[in-house]
Amino acid sequence: MGAPAADSDAMKIRRRTTTKAKRPSAPKISGRRSSSGTSANTKIALLKRQRDEAQEQQKATGEVLRIISASPGDLKPVFETMLANAVRLCEAKFGILTLREGDDSFRVVAMHNAPSAYVESRRRDPFLKLAPNTALLRALTTKRAAQIADVTEHRATRDDPQRRSFVALTGARTLIVVPMLKENEIVGAMIIYRQEVRSFTDKQIDLLENFAAQAVIAIENTRLLNELREALQQQNATADVLKVISRSTFDLPKVLSTLVESATKLSNADKAYIYQQRDGAYQFAASCGFSAELLEYARQNPITPGRGTITGRVVLGGKAVHVEDVLADPEFTGHGYQSRGDFRTTLGVPLTRNGLTIGVFFLARSLVRPFTNKEIDLVTTFADQAVIAIENVRLFDEIQDKSRQLEVASQHKSQFLANMSHELRTPLNAILGYTELMADGIYGQLPEKTMGVLKRLESNGRHLLGLINDVLDLSKIEAGQLVVDLSDYSLEDIAQTVRSTLEPLAADKKLAFKVEVSPKLPAGHGDGRRLTQVLINLVGNAIKFTDAGEVVIKATATDGSFHLSVCDTGPGISAADQAKLFQEFQQADNAITRKKGGTGLGLAISKCIIEMHGGKIGVESQVGQGSTFSFTVPVRVAQQVATA
Repeated sequence: MGAPAADSDAMKIRRRTTTKAKRPSAPKISGRRSSSGTSANTKIALLKRQRDEAQEQQKATGEVLRIISASPGDLKPVFETMLANAVRLCEAKFGILTLREGDDSFRVVAMHNAPSAYVESRRRDPFLKLAPNTALLRALTTKRAAQIADVTEHRATRDDPQRRSFVALTGARTLIVVPMLKENEIVGAMIIYRQEVRSFTDKQIDLLENFAAQAVIAIENTRLLNELREALQQQNATADVLKVISRSTFDLPKVLSTLVESATKLSNADKAYIYQQRDGAYQFAASCGFSAELLEYARQNPITPGRGTITGRVVLGGKAVHVEDVLADPEFTGHGYQSRGDFRTTLGVPLTRNGLTIGVFFLARSLVRPFTNKEIDLVTTFADQAVIAIENVRLFDEIQDKSRQLEVASQHKSQFLANMSHELRTPLNAILGYTELMADGIYGQLPEKTMGVLKRLESNGRHLLGLINDVLDLSKIEAGQLVVDLSDYSLEDIAQTVRSTLEPLAADKKLAFKVEVSPKLPAGHGDGRRLTQVLINLVGNAIKFTDAGEVVIKATATDGSFHLSVCDTGPGISAADQAKLFQEFQQADNAITRKKGGTGLGLAISKCIIEMHGGKIGVESQVGQGSTFSFTVPVRVAQQVATA
């Protein structure tokens, strides 16, 4: 019940203007009695009393300011201290302090020295409703202090049982309402009561207005501090969520659960859940605060677009839906959810990707208490983070699926290459065999012209066989089936085998072909056949790309490793082309390479063979200054090294 007020006949409302009326100055003090008989001592006593009052007021103001600075964010001790000093200094009986809530309501937030029965009634109902002819309404309208000289003389008090009950309960006679103004808007009011009929003086009203201004300062400080704390909490919560997203990128349930818990806490909700679109409906994905009974009901009753549920409305409209009380909403039909979830105020925010609603962030409160704009903005931010998490998982799943498809395709390709290589090599070996027999005269002597054709046939056949073998080796490498056969070998023998095999090619191009092998090399242990294959590939490339000069094989052994290099005086290789030489189907991209031909597999296979021995292979070259391909392998390889 609001404080009673008088009507226009019985109510004395004190209207105050910005410029106060000039008050009479204090009487001058003299050493003798005045004509009215007032003594100098009386004047001194008056001035002393005024000084003491000023000191008391200054002390009270200082105490309030000290409480404000000592209790940041906590208004209760500030209001209580303020009321206590206001009641005492204004020689009143009790007082209350209210904060405005809505257009026509004030909530009592502090009381001092009020009768216990009145305190109990205010605890049951802390709201003061505006009523006609009340001092509270007049203060709200004029934004100035208003007082009632005697509430018992108010006609409305005599006619209103509640107002008579208030007077009987508190013994209030004179009261004053002082508005608390922030930027000319009333944010609250201080009401001071006396139990005798005695109006408040100008000085007392000045004091109360000063306290009201301090109360506004305290309220504003608390608001700013709370906003800062909320911002820090939101920042920390967002950082925590982002941390969870980065650490558990592909653990969607964990990410969504963290988002729901953080949103529930920071938006002052009682419970929340996230619905995610699956199979044409919206199904439960994560929750906080809801009972197991509701979650089971949600699993069995997926949401579809429609006006009957909050989630359905969000999906239907693609925007946030805020309902103050679902039980008062004529369109709401989700009573199965409401009865099991025990919620009244609800908020639904869409999870949107590319203009489509892929889910809904739903929050609820058990009591009717609307969400603020800040809280709605906060939940919208969390909804955006949920979309990011869902999208990350979706993309990861797509990549995983594509990877599996590529892996299967690669296996099929490798199997195809292996089969085709085998099918091609079998008849080609027969062709080469018969060609050699014909060249050896097994089927009789052939004309010289025919012998030349057979030699070209054999040369091209062996080249084709080499290409097929390269493809077969590549398929084995990709399938992880290429193995090295470890046994003892002689590096000198490998160098001489390569020399005897490729020397005719060098001679045809009139190139000097040298082999420089250090004496007394130790016996090696590895796959001599595969190392021979690597050296033949390197020397063959050097001869193929060198049109004048020389090709040199060098072999040494130091620190338990063999070091082999093939140097040529060819055109050289640019740095850009060197970076891709050892990749499959890659060659130096220049006119010489295109002219010379090749599959681009030899160096990739050579690299794999060397790495399987635990060694390294590389190239040093400059355009116009030739090239040096070299590799290093352990003298003795204990076991095959796995390669990526």
